Amino acid sequence: MSSPATAAPSPTGIRRIVAASLIGTTIEWYDFFLYGTAAALVFNKLFFPTSDPLTGTLIAFVTYAIGFLARPLGGVVFGHFGDRLGRKKLLVLSLLMMGGATFAMGLLPTHASIGVGAPILLTVLRLVQGFALGGEWGGAVLIVSEHGGDRHRGFWASWPQSGAPGGNLLATGVLALLAAVQSDATFLAWGWRVPFLLSGVLVVVGLWIRLSVSESPVFLAAQAARSASGEARGELPVVQVFRRSWRQVLTAVGARFGENISYYVLTSFLLVYVTAHLGLPKSTALNAVLIGSAVHFVTIPAWGALSDRIGRRPVTLIGSVGMAVWAFAFFALVDSESFVVITAAVTTGLLLHGAMYGPQAAFISELFDTEVRYSGASMGSQLASIVAGALAPIIAVELLKDHGSSLPVSLYLCAAAVVTTLTVAFARETRGRDLARTGTAPAPAPGYDRKDAAGTLSA
Repeated sequence: MSSPATAAPSPTGIRRIVAASLIGTTIEWYDFFLYGTAAALVFNKLFFPTSDPLTGTLIAFVTYAIGFLARPLGGVVFGHFGDRLGRKKLLVLSLLMMGGATFAMGLLPTHASIGVGAPILLTVLRLVQGFALGGEWGGAVLIVSEHGGDRHRGFWASWPQSGAPGGNLLATGVLALLAAVQSDATFLAWGWRVPFLLSGVLVVVGLWIRLSVSESPVFLAAQAARSASGEARGELPVVQVFRRSWRQVLTAVGARFGENISYYVLTSFLLVYVTAHLGLPKSTALNAVLIGSAVHFVTIPAWGALSDRIGRRPVTLIGSVGMAVWAFAFFALVDSESFVVITAAVTTGLLLHGAMYGPQAAFISELFDTEVRYSGASMGSQLASIVAGALAPIIAVELLKDHGSSLPVSLYLCAAAVVTTLTVAFARETRGRDLARTGTAPAPAPGYDRKDAAGTLSA
């Protein structure tokens, strides 16, 4: 039996929850993306010095990918305790772990100082980052999704998604500023450490804000109902997810596949392509990503709001189909070596990415039941991070290194977008699902034909 539709909190209450999630996710993504940007510009020289710049960059991106490998483990652990203990406690813990690891990176000795110990320590801290981020995403989007009402969930839940471009904007902006005011020698000597040490200040701010929010009412209601009925906890949430909701996990992976790959190609790989392949100053790529990320940040909630009106699937398909086409135009424009044209190419690509990313938080939240939602959302999103995001910069760099051309990278990006297109085209629409209801199948959304299993918009 379905429960009454999830009631929306007061405007002040939901804005406070959204602000806490957005600021926290921005800080955590700042920490995570800071490594990716540094891997493209600094770590290849300081921690993985080789005679071939692209080889050093490739090795740096391998350690970048290692952080992604830890994310599913973080998703399992944080998801388990988040489904058992609540969303808020785990969000505080993830922020502390991520910030502590990033701050420590700013204190690391380089390869010139301690040899092989430097990249080993860097890799260990990267694993801690990945583990923490694996639990961050699910908790941040769920605490907003479960506080907000059904009608505007796409809009409210998309704000934590803006934390990704927000964090990238902050990380790229700090590095771009330092690169502009420092010589290359000074930046390599100590300037690169400043953004990592700055994380310590940001974490204190984020922690203060996160401690002020309330626990998810949907989780508290489910916990109270379980206690009142005397129902035993039963099997582990992650076991329930793979036994009963594996189709939803695969749907989440497929929906994130093209989105993940496109984002890291448009941002992290672009830095390598512009500097190592085209021979342009690093400021060209940094500033282009900076401007594109600013536009990305403010448009993601617009895509989320549109998904509340026409559905999660149509908006996601706008992005995935558009990205499949833009994959070829993107590099052709970047090859112009014009800063204005490169910026336009990045910004357009990130706009299309936002169409996939904006509705994603609500869509994935609506796939799972309350008792396994943290585990299911985390596993679906983090498995995609391994098979997509982790490998994207490595595959793109290797394709460029082997072929000396952007065409193979365009084909790779296009194929990824096609995977997401097919996944979402055959998925069921979830818009309007009451998150408090039981049963793993999403309820048909208002405005959709209940007999249409594919969730196609009714006439």
